Amino acid sequence: MTMKLLLVAVELACLVCGIFSFGSETLSTLSFLENDAVSTRASSSPQPQPLMVDLTLIQGADSKGAVCLDGTLPGYHLDRGFGSGADSWLIHLEGGGWCNTIRNCVYRKNTRRGSSKYMENQIPFTGILSNKPEENPDFFNWNRVKLRYCDGASFSGDSEDESAQLQFRGQKIWLAAMEELMSKGMQKANQALLSGCSAGGLASIIHCDEFRSLFPKSSKVKCLSDAGFFLDAIDVSGGRTLRNLFGGVVQLQEVQKHLPKSCLNQLDPTSCFFPQNMVEHIETPLFLLNAAYDVWQVQASLAPPTADPLGSWNDCKSNHANCSSSQIQFLQDFRNQMLSDIKDVSRSSQTGLFINSCFAHCQSERQETWFADDSPLIEDKPIAVAVGDWYFDREVVKAIDCAYPCDNSCHNLVFNFK
Repeated sequence: MTMKLLLVAVELACLVCGIFSFGSETLSTLSFLENDAVSTRASSSPQPQPLMVDLTLIQGADSKGAVCLDGTLPGYHLDRGFGSGADSWLIHLEGGGWCNTIRNCVYRKNTRRGSSKYMENQIPFTGILSNKPEENPDFFNWNRVKLRYCDGASFSGDSEDESAQLQFRGQKIWLAAMEELMSKGMQKANQALLSGCSAGGLASIIHCDEFRSLFPKSSKVKCLSDAGFFLDAIDVSGGRTLRNLFGGVVQLQEVQKHLPKSCLNQLDPTSCFFPQNMVEHIETPLFLLNAAYDVWQVQASLAPPTADPLGSWNDCKSNHANCSSSQIQFLQDFRNQMLSDIKDVSRSSQTGLFINSCFAHCQSERQETWFADDSPLIEDKPIAVAVGDWYFDREVVKAIDCAYPCDNSCHNLVFNFK
């Protein structure tokens, strides 16, 4: 049990720890999000060893300007499909926050989020990336790829800062990766799914139609955004922490060049970086998987230290069971905003939804939340089955949970703030 909790803690530190900051707060905010997190439903049974997949750097990408923040080559991990999945491809975009100032992008370029020099040589493929049918029933034998995230703007920036020796080349990394994977067999794909978690979930929305355009109309192509539906929400101080952050990212990395023109005709670029304003402009079928009380947004957007300098939200952020009634009501209002923001796009039969009332983040990457004996459920259906039913058109999937605290299948995350 202790080892399982430790593994979950390490995994969650990776998922939740996106580097973002305002001015002098880079280090404090980073450590704030990298504290241990454990699931309240961690399994006590022994877990099988996950498949470990090697890192591949995209050779020659630098000649196309496709480089990480520090100028190193971008990379990905590929496990080949087999059998009936040999010509099916799943591309999963890694998450990990954003950098919105020169200062924190300089900090970031000395981490695995900004340089392939610091990336792991091997990573585990679990959840939607697993190669085992009992862990990943619909996609286990597909070609499965995890594209590493090292640009700090959801694979969408295209600029540079010569004085700080920073390259903001997320869009070119995306293009170079797609070109490389097409040459490795993806051009023959009869089925493809673009997915991503957190900042990668935002990227899967941004690049969804672009991904669709790579394939003939006869190919089935869809997109999945996991924990990528970031709201333009008011924080506990009445400010807009995430809008300020996104504004810095968009301006610094010139993201507007790669946002939907139809959105930019109506709204400013920062607004068009928010999924709530972007999704209506996406034509490709899209599945939104999100916890209604997403812990990253609670910690980093709704009640970050800048908006709560006295720390009155610290106990609530570390464990939802510690929240006061007024804090719970604030979080219910956040959920209501999320449901309101997806209302229009959810009317389309091709849109899939799984919005569970959990305190979680990135549920497709973790085996215990994707598909396991006690996975989160909505109407007795786990996430993996819901996504599969939607992708293969077995059912229309519009799974929206009742409000907290009605769901007892959640794997809620608890944080140890020191």
